[in-house]
Amino acid sequence: MAMTRPHSTLLPAIAAAVRLGACNANLSASQAASPQPSAKPATSRDADLLARGEYLVRITGCNDCHTAGYTEKAGDLPTSAWLLGSPLGYSGPWGTTYATNLRLRLAEMDEAEWMTWSATLRTRPIMPDFALRAMHDDDRRAIYRFIRSLGTGGTKAPEYLPPGSAPPAPFFQLVLPPAPPANPPAGG
Repeated sequence: MAMTRPHSTLLPAIAAAVRLGACNANLSASQAASPQPSAKPATSRDADLLARGEYLVRITGCNDCHTAGYTEKAGDLPTSAWLLGSPLGYSGPWGTTYATNLRLRLAEMDEAEWMTWSATLRTRPIMPDFALRAMHDDDRRAIYRFIRSLGTGGTKAPEYLPPGSAPPAPFFQLVLPPAPPANPPAGG
């Protein structure tokens, strides 16, 4: 059955990519490096933000792509292994993208920079940037605080590859169906 909206055809492919996390490579020794967590929360408000951030990261699927091995372990990984990026590439008409190491990325930003960046983020597939932009400020702040509480760790994810560049394994190939004709035949 042909879908008329391009994003409708991409969503099942994205869902399949997430479910097929078994393609993820195992955590390397460098990714499992011990994090340097930040100080404990100073107030109950801080503790609430951290708990909310952990909850949001867990239920919104951040770990599905940004934590190598998370899907195949059914989420049974310690938080010390979370959000270190992944060597699994997602290849399609846009090129090949990789889920970044969020702990390193957010270590480069202060909270105000994160709030601006996350409110305006536009990325390549398969990142659902629209979901991050739609979040309330307090939810994005909670995610930032939780990720920063994990400390830095791991290594930088592989760089984006433009269309036509062959990605190294492991990668997940997303093949989109052909677009419907611009002027469908009249009649029925």
